[in-house]
Amino acid sequence: MSNINAWENAEPGVKRKIFEPGAGLMMMEVHFEEGAEGYIHSHPHEQLSYCLKGKLEFTVDGDKKVISVGETIYIPSGAKHGCRALEPSALLDSFTPVREDLVKR
Repeated sequence: MSNINAWENAEPGVKRKIFEPGAGLMMMEVHFEEGAEGYIHSHPHEQLSYCLKGKLEFTVDGDKKVISVGETIYIPSGAKHGCRALEPSALLDSFTPVREDLVKR
């Protein structure tokens, strides 16, 4: 069953909606309850995250950075990263190439 354009639970307090991907680029919207975490992980994809709402603290390869509405963070290929919502928040995440590990067609 496809998960394109459908909300799904990612981690506790975190839900995401994956948009129809292109050949080498994809986007997804991610919503966080206050205090919810995107667990530390890594992947071979480049990632650019844009904050739609709230404030989040990211950890990228051990460095911490807080972003809020209208700000972005770049996560390079292979970087160990995660985030914690400091208040109810939403992100628009872009990945290249497509995260085939997340997309169910």
